[in-house]
Amino acid sequence: MKQKLYIILITPFLTGNKKDSNETIINEGGAYLPMEIVNPKTLTDKVTSVISHAVVTTASKLAFISGQVSVDETGALVGSGDYYAQAIQVFTNLKHALEAARADPLYIAKMNIFVVNHNPELISIIFDAGFQVFGPNWPKTASTYIGVQALADPEWLIEIDAIVIFP
Repeated sequence: MKQKLYIILITPFLTGNKKDSNETIINEGGAYLPMEIVNPKTLTDKVTSVISHAVVTTASKLAFISGQVSVDETGALVGSGDYYAQAIQVFTNLKHALEAARADPLYIAKMNIFVVNHNPELISIIFDAGFQVFGPNWPKTASTYIGVQALADPEWLIEIDAIVIFP
């Protein structure tokens, strides 16, 4: 007998939205996305202005975007030692990967953000860069922000991967 696996993605962080909100996502063209944003009143609302506690989907087409880092199209490092400059490049690379997959940023259901030598001041720096790149299309996804000791290259400070659903 086949078993189904259900995963609920939960993350806490930043500042808030209304409690117990479930939102159906509709893209700019008015198309329904098979994704429901779930923010139960039993979990903090201090994070739901930039992420969601859970995303539920019935999508059958998915894209998995590998960790994007701060390198340009030639492979050269952008923003040596500068978290903001690297975050801009990382989010730009994520945006390019989305465009190549023909996916709107709002199609992102899950995002993992890895930050070397994390400290609380870096949160706003990194999210400000994301808003700079995506503007009003900032994906309020189920997200995990992870402080790490190092990434694959010692000059990389930030890496972001994503799971994308399609309508």
